[in-house]
Amino acid sequence: MRLDELKPAEGSTFERKRVGRGIGSGTGKTSGKGHKGQNARSGGGVRPGFEGGQMPLYRRLPKRGFTNIFAKEYVAVNVSELERFDNGTEVTAELLKESGVISKIKDGVKILGRGELTKKLTVKVSKFSASAQEKIEKAGGKAEVI
Repeated sequence: MRLDELKPAEGSTFERKRVGRGIGSGTGKTSGKGHKGQNARSGGGVRPGFEGGQMPLYRRLPKRGFTNIFAKEYVAVNVSELERFDNGTEVTAELLKESGVISKIKDGVKILGRGELTKKLTVKVSKFSASAQEKIEKAGGKAEVI
């Protein structure tokens, strides 16, 4: 295989549609826009969500609640995912990120109680659920809030 033999996959490229090039082309005269009307005009057309003057859906639906811009967003990790670490490991948010358990630390990490834990670990993160803390301590480890 050489560079001059490379070509795109079959069906992945299309010929450009040349409009307004005579009636024989199939897209001559009105160039596929039909006759008159808003969409036939230069600069014509409507914005996304416009319903021809009818009250649009985004205004018909009731608005409820609000978004707290000060809310903290925690990354949830179940105790079953801590099973991958060796006995006696000190588990921190940075270690979880390095080992690929989580992709972002965000505002902190919260350990949740789904699954089982058999290894003795020292876990130092922002938050714990009551069941997660119980499982960590039952396995002989420590759950420390930082």
